[in-house]
Amino acid sequence: MIRHGVVRAGTVLAAPGHAPAIGPGEVTYDDGRITGIRPLPASALTDEEARLLLMPALVNAHDHGRGLRTLAYGAGDSSLETWLPALGRQPKLDPYANAAIAFARMAESGVCAANHCHNTQDGRALLVEAEAVSRAARDTGIRVAFALPFFDRNPVVYGDAAALGEWLPEEEVPATPPLRSLAENRALMAAAAAFEHPLFKLQYCPVGPQWVTDETMVAIARDSAETGRRIHMHLLETSRQRDWADAAYPGGLLNFLDSIAMLGPRLTIAHAVWLRSDELALLAARGVNVSVNPSSNLRLRSGHAPMAAMRAAGLRCGIGMDGMSLDDDEDMLREMRLCWHMNAAADGAAPGLDAAAILEAGLCAGRLGITGDDGGGRLAAGAPADMMTLDFSDIARDCVDRDLDPVPLLIGRATRRHVRQVIVDGRMIVAEGRCTGIDVPALELAFTAAARDAMRAAPPDQPRIERMQRAIALYYADGRHCAGPGKAMS
Repeated sequence: MIRHGVVRAGTVLAAPGHAPAIGPGEVTYDDGRITGIRPLPASALTDEEARLLLMPALVNAHDHGRGLRTLAYGAGDSSLETWLPALGRQPKLDPYANAAIAFARMAESGVCAANHCHNTQDGRALLVEAEAVSRAARDTGIRVAFALPFFDRNPVVYGDAAALGEWLPEEEVPATPPLRSLAENRALMAAAAAFEHPLFKLQYCPVGPQWVTDETMVAIARDSAETGRRIHMHLLETSRQRDWADAAYPGGLLNFLDSIAMLGPRLTIAHAVWLRSDELALLAARGVNVSVNPSSNLRLRSGHAPMAAMRAAGLRCGIGMDGMSLDDDEDMLREMRLCWHMNAAADGAAPGLDAAAILEAGLCAGRLGITGDDGGGRLAAGAPADMMTLDFSDIARDCVDRDLDPVPLLIGRATRRHVRQVIVDGRMIVAEGRCTGIDVPALELAFTAAARDAMRAAPPDQPRIERMQRAIALYYADGRHCAGPGKAMS
């Protein structure tokens, strides 16, 4: 495998948003690391090289690796709690193809690393799925943090699912399914370590406080401290989760997490839409990382994560697509642009985010939750050789001023169709806009055909799903999720 070479471009952004472009230049790399960066005369470039903008590759700070998008099998966008039952429409999928297609689409949008918060299709097959995702990471070439799910309470609603009997026929009231114990999850974590390789690393994933017992949270915090493994979890994504947390933890959910030493630089929290100002300050003081997910929060009616306030409090914020990009196009550049527009300051208003902050989130801060501080997100000697080129001549095709700063154009216009090359760990994983490790169109064609066959063989019971969605909506409208501490620790 070739892991050395040189990339030349008409515009080089070594530290986007933090240092000006150096104009024409080249970056050399060997054995997965950048060995040098220098300017060049324009005459040294070919016409094709002169068209390019060279910069660090992007990072997807929180995703679920959905090769088959949710709308493709009829799970229409709605509030998270009523959307989740619709995921029962998903047909049986090949876990390798599902992950490989998702990772390849990310790569083709400029992504070099992703936090894969794994959703199991079959809890009994988690190890099989983990091995498949490991192979998909190797074949596509992106860096993957595999967040192995720990999920052992509230599988249907935040609280007692038996209460749904007020709105459902008796035979449709869900019984609590058997959930993996803490011991079983720890054993799976140990076994899945066999699938690790330089591009695939395990993380603990207590899926979210409302879905994980206190005993498990305590154990994960302790295990992370002992092993150094990172932790990735959803936190306060929806207003219903906020209500549940306030009732279940009268002393404060974040205070509880702090008391068990969960909060710290090894932890990344996703969404964080409903955090309060004192909680932002606590998280910042502990060095916790955040992934904001603008498209997903819009599509699942979760609200707006206050990224400007988070950064003002001192939090490091990455950006994730969550498998729910606004246009179902897995376009990380569009996601960054959406995040910028949602958080930009209006004249005379409170400070917002500028382009530099968005680039820092999309290149560096999100990377911390995946690889730790490995020097990535910049083009500099010794840094990981994770970089991308875009067709800047097309992005700037109508510009009348040849001396324009490329950053506003990059943030304001660039999309996945402009991505030409992506190099990760010194390996060219995207060339001419296409993933080099797998045949994406052929795999997508076979994958979609297999998914259609699987759905025909086992069609979902849509009326039953809709009855469950209605009952869940009434459960929350009636405030049943705010019943109080129950088994939670104060």
